[in-house]
Amino acid sequence: MSEGTLYDKVWDRHRVATLPTGQDQLFVGLHLVHEVTSPQAFGMIAERDMDVAYPERTHATVDHIVPTDNRDRPFADDAAEEMLSELEENVRDAGIEFSHTDTGDQGIVHVVGPEQGLTQPGMTVVCGDSHTATHGAFGALAFGIGTTQIRDVLASGTVAMEKSKVRQIRVEGELGDGVSAKDVILEIIRKLGVEGGVGYVYEYAGSAVESLSMEGRMSLCNMSIEGGARAGYVNPDETTYDWLRETDAFADDPEKFAELKPYWEGIRSDEDAEYDDVVTIDADSLEPMVTWGTTPAHGVGVTQPIPEPEDCHSPETARAAQEHVGVSPGDTMEGYPVDVAFLGSCTNARLRDLRAAAEVIRGRTVPDDVRALCVPGSQRVQAAAEREGLDEVFKDAGFEWREPGCSMCLAMNDDTLEGDEVCASSSNRNFVGRQGSKEGRTILMNPRMVAAAAVTGEVTDVRTLPEVKTA
Repeated sequence: MSEGTLYDKVWDRHRVATLPTGQDQLFVGLHLVHEVTSPQAFGMIAERDMDVAYPERTHATVDHIVPTDNRDRPFADDAAEEMLSELEENVRDAGIEFSHTDTGDQGIVHVVGPEQGLTQPGMTVVCGDSHTATHGAFGALAFGIGTTQIRDVLASGTVAMEKSKVRQIRVEGELGDGVSAKDVILEIIRKLGVEGGVGYVYEYAGSAVESLSMEGRMSLCNMSIEGGARAGYVNPDETTYDWLRETDAFADDPEKFAELKPYWEGIRSDEDAEYDDVVTIDADSLEPMVTWGTTPAHGVGVTQPIPEPEDCHSPETARAAQEHVGVSPGDTMEGYPVDVAFLGSCTNARLRDLRAAAEVIRGRTVPDDVRALCVPGSQRVQAAAEREGLDEVFKDAGFEWREPGCSMCLAMNDDTLEGDEVCASSSNRNFVGRQGSKEGRTILMNPRMVAAAAVTGEVTDVRTLPEVKTA
């Protein structure tokens, strides 16, 4: 087993006990809740006449079902209104801080936590959402948990888990033009498969990872779960600390920052740490990635040929995916027509993502037969983008500028695909039916690639678009 890694250090420092089941009981430093997975858990502890053990370590937001267009209450969707109303009551009764839609702080849970400084190095972070791995970008151990585990965390501040092995994934070299963290993680999943990380957590390291912004690191860690890993993390460094200094937690309290930094430095993986496995990715050889199938492992460089099913991790799945998407081995995805462009999700809806996409669409126009949505990851991201005039860039190009939420990533509101529409998406999953239609087809790509697809109406290598000169 691994030794001396950040995972080992943080796990050991949060272990309360080893249970008869063999699982460890871990203390939870931050519990994030939202409207979809928490109501049942609150109900469970209420039935036992129990209170939330650590309301000060719990933070709530609304993201999955919240409309991104008309937010007048009550919501038009009765189920959405019921879920939000129940969450409002639960957090009010428990004294939990809530990033509500009228606070200016609402947003996707994995955007809200980092931007407010709730997520910090060396923490254990849990949430009833699989993409909680996002928070590992800060050097935290972050896990998605189920409803009964949410109950346990609300009631005791702890969660029972089995320890995983640690695989270090070293991304060495320099990312080229048009290539982002999204392309790195799609390449990792392509190489290792959607089950390649089962039993592991991923430690991302190497020169290319160290050069990533915090937004890039969050995108990288966000999709760890798509590769089967229990979590993913990056060791904290000066990039991490620069982000944290500007957050609510530390902007007005530099002494607190100075007090915590030695701990953060101490939980970094040792130079001689032992790993259960090490994988190396060549950053120099990467190009913008797109998916051609129905899992994130069905990825390929935009100029590269779609593989034969027999060359994939699951030939049967690959064969069915190629039939569903309507592609053939040997083809490339360049020129594949798209009907919808979706820029959003907890993977790629932060300010830096919106800036990158805006630079591509500035001075260009979305064709009439393409529907394009830009959904900021939070109200803070939305406000910052509007201060920079990015909303006008998107609207001038023909994008719909929406309110923050999960939106078309999982189609739990009105933002869905219709029929067999094809969507160029910056989200994290391309499963059949994920975006609301079982006939729909989702092509995952980075934000600049989504922008390029939006303005050309087809999968386009963003590196080939000529520069647009604007007045």
